[in-house]
Amino acid sequence: MKEKEEERLKGMLEIEEGLYSKGYNFVCGVDEAGRGPLCGPVVAAAVILKKDDKIEGVNDSKKLSEKKREEVYEKIMENAIAVGVGMSDVDVIEEVNILNATKMAMKQAIDNLKQQPDYVLIDGNQMIDIKFDGQTVVHGDAKSESIAAASIIAKVTRDRMLIQWDKEYPEYGFAKHKGYGTKAHIQAIEKYGLTPLHRPSFCSKFVK
Repeated sequence: MKEKEEERLKGMLEIEEGLYSKGYNFVCGVDEAGRGPLCGPVVAAAVILKKDDKIEGVNDSKKLSEKKREEVYEKIMENAIAVGVGMSDVDVIEEVNILNATKMAMKQAIDNLKQQPDYVLIDGNQMIDIKFDGQTVVHGDAKSESIAAASIIAKVTRDRMLIQWDKEYPEYGFAKHKGYGTKAHIQAIEKYGLTPLHRPSFCSKFVK
């Protein structure tokens, strides 16, 4: 099992290793969480990992249990060269649309790094306006360790916010569904209406 994990991690480091061989030293992975939910911000993270320090358990955040994500989150925070987080709240999402809000959160995450990157890997196929060399990587959270690490930081950061908001709005079940459009969440919206956390443009068909 350990050999299989090492093999998977080795495969996820191919992009970074190629960039290190070209002379880049601070390769930054960027990913987001929260593009699809009906409420809450979209959160982005930027992570620069040490060249020679493989962090066990790093994977696409969607493939990890909540408990495992929390464990790996702590490892990343302890061992990464730098971690930056950015977010766009509901007002920004409504004003500029979710795609542009996501790009803004990603730029903010990069700006919040304590170490400036010299190359940026962005999950997906949408490049953002940055001053660094970089590229997009489709399904990057399954192909790049630094993007996968960023996906974990973004997901855990956002989930923790929803768990806190669950205490303020317990009837909506935020702690359970994290804002996604589950049957229970939609039923709560239909019964109680929208909170200030909800994205009106995402919820219009559920509100009379």
